[in-house]
Amino acid sequence: MQHHDGTVALVTGGGTGIGEACVTELAGRGARVVVADLDGAQAERVAAAVRAGGGSAVGVRADVTVEADCAAMVDAALEAYGRLDVAVNNAGIGGRRGPVGDLSLADWRATLAVNLDGAFLSMREQLRAMVPQGAGAIVNIGSIQSSVALPDTAAYTASKHGLLGLTRSAAIDYAPAGIRVNCVGPGVIATPSLLAKVTPQQHAELERLHPSGRLGEPAEIARLVAFLGSPQASNITGAYYVADGGFTAQ
Repeated sequence: MQHHDGTVALVTGGGTGIGEACVTELAGRGARVVVADLDGAQAERVAAAVRAGGGSAVGVRADVTVEADCAAMVDAALEAYGRLDVAVNNAGIGGRRGPVGDLSLADWRATLAVNLDGAFLSMREQLRAMVPQGAGAIVNIGSIQSSVALPDTAAYTASKHGLLGLTRSAAIDYAPAGIRVNCVGPGVIATPSLLAKVTPQQHAELERLHPSGRLGEPAEIARLVAFLGSPQASNITGAYYVADGGFTAQ
């Protein structure tokens, strides 16, 4: 069943990894998709792949830390398709690693600017389109670090904890308007960017951290995102779903 047949979706950070998988999954279920990414060429590559497969998609360059870009990507959805039904806020960075005492203010702000401010600015514009419709679904891509912390990731952990709080607040604020807002918490996912920078030994060590004995795949996250954005999840809002191979159950 095409649970997104005819809907309009926007995916930030849609040019690679989890974002690209979300675009592919949503388009495969019948959604028309706006692919937004800091790398405009990557956004267009993913959109072109959807079109080549018989779907409908447009690619736009967007820096989620820039208010005008966030407005423009939503405007692109409205101009191309006349509405916005589903928004996936996936754009994010790992940021500078280090304990609190070793981070500069610039390091701190750079991570929060993308992971938290970027989600806020994106949601504000998405809600502008959804509220008049009286319906919509927003899925924010958090992390296992929306609920736990790992060493040397102070800024990232704070940003993802904050994103979960933002999700829950927006869910309460906009439930009367018919808009659902949820958060997904992936564990370590085998994205191209991760695999490119870890050695085989490090890869094996990461796998051992998960009771499942393996890393998650982007498509597994995308299927959960597609569900939360669909009518099948009509009574789910303000929720946080981990997809982490049992990591946070330990």
